[in-house]
Amino acid sequence: MLTLAAVLPFAIAFSPVAAVIDRRAIVTRYNPSRNASNALTSMQVGNGNFAFGADITGVQTFKPFGTLSSWAWENDSLPAGKTLEEIENYEGPIEQWLISNTSRLNLAHIGLVFFAEDGSVEDLTEGNLSEPHQSLDLWAGIITSTFTLANTPVKIETFVHDTASIVGINITSPLVSQRRLAVFLDFPWNDGSAKFAAPFVGRFNETEKHSKFLDAGKSMIVHRLVNATTYTRVRGDRGNITRDTPTAHRYTVLPANPTSASFMLSAHFAADKITLSDYLKSIQSIKKSAVQGWKEADELQRRIILSRYLERVNESGDTPPQQSGLVNNGQHGKFHMEMFFWHSAHWALWNNWDIFNRVSDIYNRFLPSALARAQVQQGWDSGARWPKMTDPSGRSAPGQINNLLLWQQPHPLIFAADENRSFPSVSTLQQWAPVVRETANFMASFAHFNTSTSVYDLGPPLHVVSEDTSPNAITNPAFELAYWRLGLKIAEQWIFELGEEAVYEGIGDEFWTGPTYTNDHPALVGLHGWLPPTPGLDLEHAKRTAVKVWDSWNRAECWGWDLPMLAMSAARNGMPFAAVDFLLDPLFQFDDVGMPIGGRRVATPYFPYSGGLLYAVAFMAVGWDGLAEGEREAPGFPSKESGWNFVFEGLNRAI
Repeated sequence: MLTLAAVLPFAIAFSPVAAVIDRRAIVTRYNPSRNASNALTSMQVGNGNFAFGADITGVQTFKPFGTLSSWAWENDSLPAGKTLEEIENYEGPIEQWLISNTSRLNLAHIGLVFFAEDGSVEDLTEGNLSEPHQSLDLWAGIITSTFTLANTPVKIETFVHDTASIVGINITSPLVSQRRLAVFLDFPWNDGSAKFAAPFVGRFNETEKHSKFLDAGKSMIVHRLVNATTYTRVRGDRGNITRDTPTAHRYTVLPANPTSASFMLSAHFAADKITLSDYLKSIQSIKKSAVQGWKEADELQRRIILSRYLERVNESGDTPPQQSGLVNNGQHGKFHMEMFFWHSAHWALWNNWDIFNRVSDIYNRFLPSALARAQVQQGWDSGARWPKMTDPSGRSAPGQINNLLLWQQPHPLIFAADENRSFPSVSTLQQWAPVVRETANFMASFAHFNTSTSVYDLGPPLHVVSEDTSPNAITNPAFELAYWRLGLKIAEQWIFELGEEAVYEGIGDEFWTGPTYTNDHPALVGLHGWLPPTPGLDLEHAKRTAVKVWDSWNRAECWGWDLPMLAMSAARNGMPFAAVDFLLDPLFQFDDVGMPIGGRRVATPYFPYSGGLLYAVAFMAVGWDGLAEGEREAPGFPSKESGWNFVFEGLNRAI
């Protein structure tokens, strides 16, 4: 039996009304556990704007996993001999500098220090531990790690505040009262030199490039890089904090109460100095805030629950998520706006409006730079062109694909439509109006009139979804054309509801037989699946095309959100067993803690997998606009008669 609810993780408080599903029982059923560290993925706690990744010890003793946030970024120095004035004609080192900057920081590496009986520091390896076990309470958002060290039991609880960038650590062991166990904080050098910094972010052996200052009276560590400064305040039980050496960026926090077998501390990270009034008064209050918030059918349900948790930890911040969330750095930690749909659209279908509402804030914040990009930098008549690869400034990274990719453009129109369907009001219309209007204005400007055919064309130049064809040889790619029509239709209706006037204005035989067009993202199935029917779309042709894609596409080259898109295509075309098969396809992998495995194309984790899974599951469960009255429940899943028993509540229909 597959039971599905809009399961709310630890950081979101909720009041179930006439609930028929025991959410806590379902969620905790999939609490992940480990008996050893994973070389690639951590076990995580976080709140969407801040996340802490732990190895088997509950901290980062053996693996320097990420302590990442949505707010900590840095800029490298300009390439030698280059000045800002030269950026106008950027190429070579300047182009790469612009792509690399600004890049996301790893805030700190936190782990255990073990002392021998004579007081000397012992080198600790995972082999020194016996009976290690670790579990994550998905409901409470607490990692519990237990192991035996030097024939002595150790228990560590790890948790994160529900809104602030604070990680709390509670250590219980006789080794604490023996002063043989302490905590270290190490601060790495960060720069934008690595496109993918995975599984670890930052370098710890380049101490001369950055500086540290310890204000012992305030337990404040100031970390200064070239163009960034972060502050870390360490609080908790009585202890002493010291710098290991004058040149190292590593500090040790040693418990100072010889009668206590437990030691609690927290590390609060911020971009500005942290005052006591900013700081929580005890570890227990951090822990309380964390708890306050949150055969095929079984495997699918496991993926759903863990994806919900990890999406909340990694993908619910104030900026668009990067593709690896807050686990490590991919693409210099920047956002890819074409992936914003796969990262965040599911929040609307799962009724998490407090998170989804941040989407409109992001587009409104990026609107000025998008207007400048379209009209000043690229010379279009009107509108706002949304970037592909960007950062909190909204600035577009240079590069051919970054500037010619197109399919991110209609995304805000879908986001706006989702919100207006659930909250139809003048307020919603006005809130989104500038973004809707300028998004559509650019789309209208981009389409150019073909005097030979008397129709409007898209491209060239443009890069299609798959990014694997020449931008100068592409005209009217099928998915982008359908998405353009849908987006402009939404914008036209939006303007009409505001009471404003709207302004109007063949495949070769070799297509399926060679690798040129059948690799990478199979966007053709999105025409009737991800997207609803659009004017000019022949549904029978769309269905036959989808089946042809399933049979003829180079499936080994499918990745990321391709499988959820294929599942939605199968569901909308009335093939529920195929839809489930796509969601459980061997190419669509999640590890033991639910991390979406990137594979050879991108680093692990790749969260468009998780967002796509959640969107597709809600899509298949509740359905989509246009279903006939009385249509059976869960139209995208196999029927009860075929042995599937599906229960859900609190989900919304898709467009």
